[in-house]
Amino acid sequence: MTKRLLPHPLLTLLIALVWLLLANDLSIGHLVLGLIIGVLVPLVTSVYWPDRRRVRNPAAILGYLLVVAWDIVVSNVQVAYLVLFRRGDTLRSRFVTVPLDLRTPEAVAMLAGTITMTPGTVSADTSADGRALLVHCLEADDPDAVIAQIKDRYERRLKEIFE
Repeated sequence: MTKRLLPHPLLTLLIALVWLLLANDLSIGHLVLGLIIGVLVPLVTSVYWPDRRRVRNPAAILGYLLVVAWDIVVSNVQVAYLVLFRRGDTLRSRFVTVPLDLRTPEAVAMLAGTITMTPGTVSADTSADGRALLVHCLEADDPDAVIAQIKDRYERRLKEIFE
């Protein structure tokens, strides 16, 4: 019965939390409305998620989020420096192909989203077989170092979470 009412309990909580943050009001009314939306959205969309993946290691999510938050802060400073103190023609921007060990679409999507959220990089494309990700880097002296950093900081942690 609980599974039918709450097919995605973590999504329900996340939607309720996002609602409260968007409303910027921690009142009973907004809490109830957030929970109603949080229950209804997964119920209505659950038919489109027949074979959803389970998170294998929920505790690793916090570590991943901390690493991503730190990298976003550091990257903001690095990109600000590049924009303010380097001429555009001296930047070494390039596309880098990152081979993927991740196999689940959810994990690949999380990796692509993380790369795009980090200033100075953007996920441009995935290969047809899903085994490589094309990433554009604003400044990349050594493409192999970029690949190693993505695989160590993000992909390894996502494998712990999803696979």
